[in-house]
Amino acid sequence: MSEPLLSEPLLTVVAEMTAQPGKADELRAALMACIEPTRAEAGCVDYILHESTDTPGQFVFYENWVSAEALAVHAKSPHLVKLGAQVPELVAGTPRILTYRRIA
Repeated sequence: MSEPLLSEPLLTVVAEMTAQPGKADELRAALMACIEPTRAEAGCVDYILHESTDTPGQFVFYENWVSAEALAVHAKSPHLVKLGAQVPELVAGTPRILTYRRIA
């Protein structure tokens, strides 16, 4: 039996990034600094950080938000703006940010 569609689907974000060589510890610390303030934001359901077991320094955030509007407010938060300023120095290439709408 299939589950019914959710009346108010969550917006899921998967954000992937890899540290520049020799910058894994710095990137890990910068990402960890975002966890507590983000989890306190209105509209944040989940904000979970993972690090690859095969490739240290490769990180993935798994996030759930109640709406695109809540995610937009998060994008302008001081801690995320600070992280964005650190990305060019700490992250190899461009972070990959994917969004999904939860349907079941």
